[in-house]
Amino acid sequence: MDSAKNTNTVTLHRVIKATPDKLFRAFTHEAAIASWLPPYGFVCSVQHMEAKLGGTYHMSFENFSTGNRHGFSGRFVQWEPGKLLQFVETFDDPAFGGEMTTTVELAAVSCGTEMHIRQTGIPAVIPVEMCYLGWQESLEKLIALVEPVIPEG
Repeated sequence: MDSAKNTNTVTLHRVIKATPDKLFRAFTHEAAIASWLPPYGFVCSVQHMEAKLGGTYHMSFENFSTGNRHGFSGRFVQWEPGKLLQFVETFDDPAFGGEMTTTVELAAVSCGTEMHIRQTGIPAVIPVEMCYLGWQESLEKLIALVEPVIPEG
């Protein structure tokens, strides 16, 4: 069950018609994550991504309507390809404060992959329901990326 209660935590659950490895790659491939992670109305730039356990990254989201950007840095703290990914992020703007942790669990099921996402430490300046809505939009884009199987030539 998905939730966006009056906490600084969002949880999501989906079954996606793609392999766990393909989903894991969508979270750790620079161009892929830039294509699906930003919610509608935003574009993402990945300035740096070192996709491995202990690796770091820096991205920014730009509000396409206003041109305003907010950047964030992260590090991969758990890394089990096709199974588990956890990353900890901090925003460039100190007004957002603290660290936000996202855990992605993947498990193969008969029709694809069962995915659980838990994001904790969402900054108080971001309404949790907006974060939840953004994740729903992002997951729609993720599904559109990973579910098609396009054979080579």
